[in-house]
Amino acid sequence: MNQTKYIFVTGGVTSSLGKGIIAASLAKLLQARGYRTTIQKFDPYINVDPGTLNPYEHGECYVTDDGAETDLDLGHYERFLNVPTSQANNVTTGRVYLSVIEKERRGEFLGKTVQVVPHITNEIKERMQLLGNSGDFDIVITEIGGTVGDIESLPYIESVRQLLWELGEENAIVIHLTLIPYLAAAGELKTKPTQHSVKTLMESGIQADILVCRTEHELSDELRQKLALFCNVKREAVIQSIDASTIYDVPNLMLEEGLDKVALKKLNLPEKTTPDLKQWNEFLYKLKNPKHTVNIGLVGKYVELQDSYKSILEAFIHAGAANETKVNIVSVHSEYIDKSNVAEKIGDFDGILVAPGFGERGIEGKIEAVRYVRENNIPFFGICLGMQMAVIEYARNVLGFEDANSTEMNSQTSHAVIDLMEEQKTITDKGGTMRLGSWKCDLQVGSLAHQIYGKDQIEERHRHRFEFNGQFKEQLEKAGLKASGINPDTGLVEIIEVDNHPFFIGVQYHPEYKSTVANPHPIFVGFVKAAVEHKAVSA
Repeated sequence: MNQTKYIFVTGGVTSSLGKGIIAASLAKLLQARGYRTTIQKFDPYINVDPGTLNPYEHGECYVTDDGAETDLDLGHYERFLNVPTSQANNVTTGRVYLSVIEKERRGEFLGKTVQVVPHITNEIKERMQLLGNSGDFDIVITEIGGTVGDIESLPYIESVRQLLWELGEENAIVIHLTLIPYLAAAGELKTKPTQHSVKTLMESGIQADILVCRTEHELSDELRQKLALFCNVKREAVIQSIDASTIYDVPNLMLEEGLDKVALKKLNLPEKTTPDLKQWNEFLYKLKNPKHTVNIGLVGKYVELQDSYKSILEAFIHAGAANETKVNIVSVHSEYIDKSNVAEKIGDFDGILVAPGFGERGIEGKIEAVRYVRENNIPFFGICLGMQMAVIEYARNVLGFEDANSTEMNSQTSHAVIDLMEEQKTITDKGGTMRLGSWKCDLQVGSLAHQIYGKDQIEERHRHRFEFNGQFKEQLEKAGLKASGINPDTGLVEIIEVDNHPFFIGVQYHPEYKSTVANPHPIFVGFVKAAVEHKAVSA
């Protein structure tokens, strides 16, 4: 293929319909037909990236190998396609405006009045074609965040309109995802919201090529015909997206609906082979036919919103399937754990994961949870802040450093076992200033980490500011807390573990970011296996 083809995915009627899942599912089918496919997300908020957003605002912040703090939808893209994304795959309005304003300050516009059209739209179009121009992809799918009609989305919609005109027919198409609500009182599905949404899109100069209709009930032929007629699309281009038991069913559902075939036809591309979904369907079979069940307590402070720990929850799905085990995740709010109730709160779980996070709220509960599982031989897995809490707990309760803490929580502690790196101490900006992206880690031969990974060196993604304080390494190791993973360039401790325990590991990085359907993360796989064994022994 000489020219990259573009597919734009817009949404209407309401947010949270699953544009990311539809985009990822279509990309999976096109990839399975032999096309080099990638997905990018354009978000209409003015933050430069989601890095400074509270997880309650926008779900988790996902991190790529190159250190970009991005939207959680990029996690779906990687989990489905098993291909890493980068900074180029996620763009926000804030980043677009920042770039244009910096160009204006440098005098690049030669004194012209800088306007939304053409300057902002040109910047957007340039970024929309960045991956396509790399020569690495046959098809680029671009998800436009927000809902058609939102004032924030207008520059993106206008940029898409211009690109459709510039690229020409058969080189770019638009998929519009809408809701077909079911009115219980009338006992029927209603198409009017979709008609209005398509009309709003047309008012911006864009005709949808394919309609994907989210619905709780099957769409009748009559209803599909009506949608095709009133929304000005071909009958085969009305695609039903019915509620599924798992997001991993969606590629198969879209295959049945022929979404990939319709898209290829519109782009004048050959169908090539039938999509090869053998490995995908083997994963689905194991997911739906588990031989074991375990209950894992997820101890965190953002537990009210599921999307706060999206990648962790998905990593457990992958690891559960690999172990032919149903993993029930039970959220436990760390703010409400203390010495008097810890046994009641977490004593019955088959394993405990202490989650990442920032700030001092709820950390004493996390420390108490770590103490309980360490002393009671319950499998433990700590990620980022969870690993740091394990170090603090060990320093307090084994070494006897009663005031041991992180300087993030207590800058006056005399035992700062977790501290800022020197280069972080002068930073005042919060955005993009942490240790981010992929870093190497050397594993100690014979350690649990080495056994889990089966190799001497790994690379994992980071997102944190505070580190294990190397001044206390010798004392902690003598007391039995082993530093089993070390960054070869900085000497920073990346992994800690405790011997004579069925499974006790804490990692400074975020392994959940690299877990995919095709490659479940080995620590999650090992942790679920340990939970299965713990349950069997406890039974």
